[in-house]
Amino acid sequence: MEKHGFTWVSALHLPVPENTATAVLVAILLGLVAWRVRGKLRDTNAALEPDDGVSVRNAGEVLVEGIDALAEGVIGHHHRQYVPLLAAFFVFILVSNLVGLVPGVLPPTSNFSTTLGLGLVSFVAYNAYGLKAHGLAYLKHFLGPVAFLAAFMLPIELFSHAFRPISLGIRLFANLFADHAVVGIFTELTKVGIPVMFYVLGAFVSVVQAFVFTMLSAIYIALAVSHDH
Repeated sequence: MEKHGFTWVSALHLPVPENTATAVLVAILLGLVAWRVRGKLRDTNAALEPDDGVSVRNAGEVLVEGIDALAEGVIGHHHRQYVPLLAAFFVFILVSNLVGLVPGVLPPTSNFSTTLGLGLVSFVAYNAYGLKAHGLAYLKHFLGPVAFLAAFMLPIELFSHAFRPISLGIRLFANLFADHAVVGIFTELTKVGIPVMFYVLGAFVSVVQAFVFTMLSAIYIALAVSHDH
């Protein structure tokens, strides 16, 4: 922990790694927000009337509509069954990224263990969706389009798929680790003024990386459930 300096979570001396503790706190926060919004939506009449101004519910509806449009564009028909997973990826990663902009908070996504875990969830999910859509015929996806090349294509396809969760994890981890380090360095050097630009850049990187992870997961799902292998 010393290399990151003081953080509020490390000060609690919890018996779990800091990235795990922060990720759990983010999940709890999102769960509480979802519970509050769900309470409002349970009233059918009230659910039809939008909130005035900016609210968590309005932001959530805009987010879901955006993820729905993304899923439809990438996956096509029957895309809506995948929207909950993709939206969960985007929201969790975005909030996990943004908490790193709070002084004294280390974003869980700047730790490879967290990002690899997210990559593995994506990996298991798209393969499960592929099996659900095609049954055991999904395994033909690993053999390539031509039968006589199957023995050659199988190890290539297996390696390619096995590397996907790692590449997802490395991409997210590397960008957030670098972004958090840059913000920390310039905040220490200049204290005021200049760090504001890096906080804005950090917020932009947070959104972009959440979107990239979600987009790639949607592409993997589309490839897995497609009938045009």
